[in-house]
Amino acid sequence: MRRRDRIRHIANWLNLSTPVGLLVAGAGGAHVRRRPDGIFVAEGYRFRFPVAGAFTIGDVVTTASTLSRLEGTMPGVFAHEVRHAWQYAATGVWFLPAYLLGSAWSLARTGSPALRNPLERHAGLVSGGYAGLDGAPIGPVWTWRGAPGLSALGTLRAPRRPIRRSRRTAGGAPSGSAGGAPAGDGGA
Repeated sequence: MRRRDRIRHIANWLNLSTPVGLLVAGAGGAHVRRRPDGIFVAEGYRFRFPVAGAFTIGDVVTTASTLSRLEGTMPGVFAHEVRHAWQYAATGVWFLPAYLLGSAWSLARTGSPALRNPLERHAGLVSGGYAGLDGAPIGPVWTWRGAPGLSALGTLRAPRRPIRRSRRTAGGAPSGSAGGAPAGDGGA
């Protein structure tokens, strides 16, 4: 195991995400094997939640299918899941609340729990199977009043304010004046 993989692996054991991932995989009846890079691959997961081709908890990548079949349909998905393992190593117990918050934000903005989720964007939307090479979403997009997510409400968009030009000229004095007298008074 390379040094950097060992660091990730130790961090995920210390923050208890890998033991939790192994418990979840075991409870789901998955067959677990360890790869040389320290990642555990759990195949044959029986529960229907979460709804995903694969999901990661710590150093445990879990799928209802097999990794080779999953890579055949979504090339690069294993690398995507390993990036999530690194995110767990960096955030520890805060990964799940951050992921849920990011998913809620993304769902409200775009109608997809992944497209604007910072953790999914960092892991790679295309390799995770969330977007095509053109950036278009893959899979269902939740809409409300014909717009994606809650954007139809207008509350999630930045308010549009007119741009106000400064009343100061390059010299620093208000435009139209040569000192204290208002413009058009003649100054006398």
